[in-house]
Amino acid sequence: MSKERFWTKTYDSHVPKTLEYPREDLGTISARAMEKYGDRVGFYFMDNEILFKDVLKKAQAFATFLQNNGLKKGDVVAMNIPNSPQYLFTLYGTFMAGGVSTGLSPLLSPVEMAYQLNDCKAKFVVTMDIVYEKVFPKFLEKVPSLEVIVPTNISEYMGFSGFKVFMGKLIGKIPKGKMNPWPGKKVVPFLEAMDTPINIKKVDIDAKNDLALIQYTGGTTGTPKGTEITHYNLAANMHQFDTWLNREKGTDITMSAFPYFHIAGLFIGLFLTYIGSSHIIIANPRDTDHMIKEITERKPTCFGNVPTLFLMIQKNPKSKNIPPEILENIELWVSGAAPFPAEAVRDFEKDFYSQNKFVEVYGMTESAVLATVNPALGKKKIGSVGLPLPDTDVKLVDVETGKEVPIGQPGEILLKGPQITKRYYNKPDATAKTYIDGWLHTGDVGVFDEDGYLTIVDRTKDMLVVSGFKVYSVHVEDVLTKHPDIQLVAIIGVPNPDRPGAEIVKAVVQLKEGVNPTDDVKASIQKYAEENLAKYEVPKIWEFSEELPTTMVGKVLKRALREEGKEESN
Repeated sequence: MSKERFWTKTYDSHVPKTLEYPREDLGTISARAMEKYGDRVGFYFMDNEILFKDVLKKAQAFATFLQNNGLKKGDVVAMNIPNSPQYLFTLYGTFMAGGVSTGLSPLLSPVEMAYQLNDCKAKFVVTMDIVYEKVFPKFLEKVPSLEVIVPTNISEYMGFSGFKVFMGKLIGKIPKGKMNPWPGKKVVPFLEAMDTPINIKKVDIDAKNDLALIQYTGGTTGTPKGTEITHYNLAANMHQFDTWLNREKGTDITMSAFPYFHIAGLFIGLFLTYIGSSHIIIANPRDTDHMIKEITERKPTCFGNVPTLFLMIQKNPKSKNIPPEILENIELWVSGAAPFPAEAVRDFEKDFYSQNKFVEVYGMTESAVLATVNPALGKKKIGSVGLPLPDTDVKLVDVETGKEVPIGQPGEILLKGPQITKRYYNKPDATAKTYIDGWLHTGDVGVFDEDGYLTIVDRTKDMLVVSGFKVYSVHVEDVLTKHPDIQLVAIIGVPNPDRPGAEIVKAVVQLKEGVNPTDDVKASIQKYAEENLAKYEVPKIWEFSEELPTTMVGKVLKRALREEGKEESN
């Protein structure tokens, strides 16, 4: 199956079966794009508009600052800030200086931050001043590799008047921390670093083999692992996606709320500069009022999000006030990082005038990032994650035997391609379990149809065994979401006390706005499940929640739901 690449028959006519890939480093590629589109707005951030040519100057200034303060090729720069211009100045500057970037979520605990900084041996960190003052003292003495700390404040590139910024800090809307010195560490305010006169020393980068990122997995399944991602991995994936979408460069305005410390958000940040798209930066993905305001005022042509955030915007009553012509102006809606139930997509399409504009994608940190995408122009099969990108091999194998399964049968997704990474950083055992015989074992279970469209049916760890039958949670969730009262649902397995090794299906349900879990509603959902699912798939335990727990990226935290269930049973 993988050798035949049978899915290429379904490609849009403009997409070739194979491509030639860039061999340059990301610093060079990004700088060229910023020069080419210099007079376009690169970033919209709150009230501020920053042209690409000014983004380039700020990235070059930061690159010079890094080199002046001892950065050598391969040294790691950690970015511990929310989405902001500072993040991307730092990212591009790190690449231009010859450094390696790592995203460090500001939401991590002090112990988790220390673990990641030590694991990747970070030498520099850019952080929020409030995090530096309140959180860093709890672990700084335990991170010997860290030499230079660059605190910043989210307000520094907002574009507000000085009075508004002053008042925001005064009343606490914009938290501000003190940039106190720390023994043995160099502490330099971000704005001071950006005043560095540009003088970058040339660094020879081997794009195919030199690292651009040590990108950590989400950690929802245990200790996070740093994925080694080369310049070539990311450049190849950007070229694949650019070819696939076939949009006119230097014309788009794109909004995305994916956090940059997540691989999807970081890829989008890089990709938008690569294609000369203006980027509406969203600092707080939970602030749907602000996102609706940005849509109305900035009039984006593309919008990328995770399913839960699309649903949060849809749920916000203010979304009904967005003029239809502005929504119709959005030509491309991209959804990824988590499954989007087909019925929820159709419902969203009606409300947001997005029919045949919704492109679901699939990828992961280890595939840096995209592996499959629905066609940009051709048939988009709602509920599927589309077709493998050019030069990307996908093989589905039986979870138990490892043998390739036929079309139409579920199997674990294995990946190969120019964007697919090769190993975890300093984790040989984890590498050996995930990267086998040249294939990346994703842990996701999918099904191919005859046209080559891939549908994700589960994570291997989320697959349930009920009375000897395999139950795929994503399938059950997709079916149940078609019920008119259900907004979201998460299917998890709980141990069957009467049958060791077997599980019972449990559904945790979030109802639509205004719907209460009355006896009639529960009975209706139960009846619907019995009529539309196999007997062994029907949940035996139902729980109703006002809001399902999600990660910062918007994925439903099934691990948290399992833990809650354990606590209740104890």
